[in-house]
Amino acid sequence: MPTICEGVEFDTIAREWRLKWDTAEDKASLVALQKVLNEFKAEIKAIAGVKYVQRVVCGGCQDFKIIVALSAESFGAWEGDQFAPESKLLAAVEAIPGVKKVETQTYTLLDV
Repeated sequence: MPTICEGVEFDTIAREWRLKWDTAEDKASLVALQKVLNEFKAEIKAIAGVKYVQRVVCGGCQDFKIIVALSAESFGAWEGDQFAPESKLLAAVEAIPGVKKVETQTYTLLDV
């Protein structure tokens, strides 16, 4: 199992796409974000080594997150492919009125 340092192991590496949406027009930006996710869902789930894909929504702080978790062994190949379809998905969400603070992050995970 890979380690970050002694005693800090992981078996999963995740890429998170996160942003903020607004509540204007009966949460129109959130509706549009879900449509974008639906458009890309099959392509994301087809990434080699995907363990799971999660969507996180917070109605209080208007967070929208997509977490794509891969086996540690598979992650490097996806990273080498520039996390496709990340650039297309991010361009689509950035074009939605009311969406702001679009960010990405990579982190490790381990069930404890």
